[in-house]
Amino acid sequence: MHFFHYRNGELYCEEISVLKIAQEVKTPFYLYSYKTLLRHYLAFDTAFQGIPHLICFAMKANSNLAILRIFIREGAGLDVVSGGELYRALKAGADPQKIVYAGVGKSKEEIRYALEAGILMFNVESGQELEAIDELAGQMGIKAPIALRVNPDVDPQTHPYISTGLKKNKFGIDISKALDHYRLAKKAKNLQILGIHSHIGSQITETGPFVEAVKRLAYLLDELKREDIVVQYLDLGGGLGITYNDEEPPHPQKLAEALTPHMAKMNCTVIFEPGRVIVGNAGVLITQVLYTKSTTEKNFVIVDGGMNDLIRPSLYGSYQAIQHVMLKDKQATTHTVDVVGPICESGDFLARDRPLPVCSAGDLLAVMSAGAYGFSMASNYNSRPKVAEVLVKDGQYYVIRQRESYEDLIRGEAIPAFLR
Repeated sequence: MHFFHYRNGELYCEEISVLKIAQEVKTPFYLYSYKTLLRHYLAFDTAFQGIPHLICFAMKANSNLAILRIFIREGAGLDVVSGGELYRALKAGADPQKIVYAGVGKSKEEIRYALEAGILMFNVESGQELEAIDELAGQMGIKAPIALRVNPDVDPQTHPYISTGLKKNKFGIDISKALDHYRLAKKAKNLQILGIHSHIGSQITETGPFVEAVKRLAYLLDELKREDIVVQYLDLGGGLGITYNDEEPPHPQKLAEALTPHMAKMNCTVIFEPGRVIVGNAGVLITQVLYTKSTTEKNFVIVDGGMNDLIRPSLYGSYQAIQHVMLKDKQATTHTVDVVGPICESGDFLARDRPLPVCSAGDLLAVMSAGAYGFSMASNYNSRPKVAEVLVKDGQYYVIRQRESYEDLIRGEAIPAFLR
């Protein structure tokens, strides 16, 4: 459930008119509902209250400092995948002992930074990374806390670009080789084994793949016990999906009911890394219609938001619902249109062949379910300034990221003397 709703034909975010915000902030911009963010976080956290657990929000879904701070204040940790995300996490006030660090390509500089920060643990994705962490920890005279990211070869039944738990994916260590890697980690002088990590994919809409992964990890856990390798944390990653169109993903409570019987026997603190399920439906992209045009084949609605602002439709062919901020008359004609942006690419679209009430220049549209992987995947392609981000709470709105200026676009660039 989210707190975007209509009053007298006008879209509101909680208690504030979206039109009012658009008139003052200008378009395009991302708009988030505090009540929705909080509700979704608490729904996930309380679902697992029967077992020792830690929620580490997946920053890649949305890394705005204000958004992170909402979850941190509720006791959450963070899941980071880069030195930049770690920096953001610390700036947002995260407890380093609630930060887990994944990612297949951690550089030595990033590893050192995380060791200096004192994070909870690295989720290690390869044997060479294990060696690099051991070497750097030795140079620093400390023991590095680690878990191995185990690839359980479970099909998450999702888009192939966001499937991460199959043998053919780049992530993790094949479960058949995991025990050998744990033996190597046990022998290393500068490593402290803390856990097992797994993440099988994103936008998963059934509990079955999660249950299958836990069963396979339980078998590995038993093998580790026989080797006197003590595991304190079982990190199950994230991946629970949301409704974009007609998907019916399980509520976090249903996921908890499916997983808890298996996890309760493991005597571990369970870590979850939800991202999309918390922020996805808590945010929308507000964009304005610039022009409309028709060809012999298509009707186009050209808006000021493009693929550089929200790339999911172009990258994945994904569906994002689109609604008018001001509802049209009930008798208004519906046309099938492509909603496209101003980017010089044929792949620049927010919707294709979508039935929408007839649009006119100046209309405001809300691209729904844009809170996850929206701004965090945005770019400056075509030298477009990144848009503003706005948070609504208690009848007020707050600009939590200023719109970039043209000057921001060239910050850090320099023309060498020989070109002047």
